[in-house]
Amino acid sequence: MALYVLYESPSGYSLFHAHGIDEIGQNNEAVRNSVTDLNRFGKVVKLVGFSPFDSALDALNQCNSVSEGHMTDELRNFLELTLPKIKEGKKPKYSLGVAEPKIGSHIFEETKIPCQSNDFISELLRGVRQHFDKLISSLKSGDLEKAQLGLGHSYSRAKVKFNVNRVDNMVIQAIFLLDTLDKDVNTFAMRVREWYSWHFPELVKIINDNYLYAKVAKYVDDKSTLSEDSVPGLTEIVGDEDKAKEIVEAAKASMGQDLSPVDLINVKQFSQRVMDLAQYRKNLYDYLVAKMNDIAPNLAALIGEVVGARLISHAGSLTNLAKCPSSTLQILGAEKALFRALKTRGNTPKYGLIFHSSFIGRASTKNKGRMARYLANKCSIASRLDCFLEKSTTVFGEKLREQVEERLDFYDKGVAPRKNIDMMKSALENSVEKAMDVDEVSVEKSAKKSKKKKSKAELTEDGKPMAEDAPNGEATEEPESEKKKKKKEKRKLDEEVPAEAQTAVIAKKKKKKSKE
Repeated sequence: MALYVLYESPSGYSLFHAHGIDEIGQNNEAVRNSVTDLNRFGKVVKLVGFSPFDSALDALNQCNSVSEGHMTDELRNFLELTLPKIKEGKKPKYSLGVAEPKIGSHIFEETKIPCQSNDFISELLRGVRQHFDKLISSLKSGDLEKAQLGLGHSYSRAKVKFNVNRVDNMVIQAIFLLDTLDKDVNTFAMRVREWYSWHFPELVKIINDNYLYAKVAKYVDDKSTLSEDSVPGLTEIVGDEDKAKEIVEAAKASMGQDLSPVDLINVKQFSQRVMDLAQYRKNLYDYLVAKMNDIAPNLAALIGEVVGARLISHAGSLTNLAKCPSSTLQILGAEKALFRALKTRGNTPKYGLIFHSSFIGRASTKNKGRMARYLANKCSIASRLDCFLEKSTTVFGEKLREQVEERLDFYDKGVAPRKNIDMMKSALENSVEKAMDVDEVSVEKSAKKSKKKKSKAELTEDGKPMAEDAPNGEATEEPESEKKKKKKEKRKLDEEVPAEAQTAVIAKKKKKKSKE
């Protein structure tokens, strides 16, 4: 049986006839040795046909179809024209070797051409790939490399395309940066405290907040300059007049040493840097909240933005989190404790990252494990909804949160919670109602716009535009709106005329006709 090999190159489809297979004996080692030598391999493989791609876009579409296991019309036409025709009712006397079994099965379903994909075919295709530029004489030097580079870039870009508003990678980077900023801000704030305490040690006991301490340190600068006039400015920063007066009094009797102007300038600059970092941390948190409401609104509504972002970050992506079962999600973040417990045959951990949720803290000690298991179940549902729903909504997350609250009441007070099927039904009804409301609002807006357009058109019809003086004394024609208005006035006058006058007019007309 003859063997043909299909090779999808970046420049086009090519078909090779592998003859002399009996001499090699279909031995992988023999083929592997003959692949490196072009003289030996050229005797085994001969080019039968080559169909170049029309453009870079065509090459990308063909590559996407082949990677997904679909045969395009171009490939089908190429195979039907190049391969020997199969007579009806008879078995084909050849087979087609392909790289992927998926595309082979699709070709067989559509054209009834028998396909095979094995190690022997892979070795033949490896040889074709290695000597492709020499096997096809029409290719110029450098053409194949350019085609490979261009197709590789376009294929990668096409695979990476996604919805910009639902990029979970931004959430992963934001939560990593948020954790790093928390550590850095705390470290720098402690450094400001230690540095400025040499000059004003009493300020540490008065102000506990790191951000406020850096702000006050920048405002005070030199403690010897503080007076009663500084109280209003300190009150604006601290928010308490008594504390501001306490700072002024402490500065008068401070035990700290004096610092040179250069040292105070450096302390002031460092305090400003800490303040900027703290402000940036707040802005980053707002950004994280906004991104979580776009990417995973149900998960954020259920467990909070920060904990939800940590779960997505630890899983690697929202899709990976949606694939996790609830038992895995429950101990996500406690892998070390889990493997240590398995190794020592101790108790496995009950919770991981979801421990930071407020629900676990509110549960009693004996119910923390149950609460963690129940919460992990709801988080798994919420993550799958966020991952696979086309329209983002928080209805399901709010209902799941209500279920968790009811479960907490059940553990504490014994109040029976509602069933999950009832909650999901109500959530579906609410989501449908919201969608209907959105549609009604859009319809109302469109109706208002159409009314405005109609009113504008009526105004232009009823209004009297001023006739501009025509050049060279030429008279301008009356606009059509004035003509219409005159016709309407005539109709009104005719309607207002009494019936007797109308009969008199009709009689006069008849007399005139009779005279004529």
